[in-house]
Amino acid sequence: MKNSEIVELSKEDLAAQLKEEKAALNKLKFAHAVSAVENPNVIKAARKNIARLSTEISKRKNEAKAQETASEA
Repeated sequence: MKNSEIVELSKEDLAAQLKEEKAALNKLKFAHAVSAVENPNVIKAARKNIARLSTEISKRKNEAKAQETASEA
């Protein structure tokens, strides 16, 4: 998933996508522990997607806090 696609998602979609990615990563890790995964780079890509989603969520929270403090002043 590209950053441009992530930015277009709503807050609820981001949370849902993050939950799905975390579940997929856990399945991949388990499958890799049992027997070698065909392409281990998939695990790396899943971790990067989780990081991108988490970053976008925290970025939006920080922007919301900044707007609150600006409107209070």
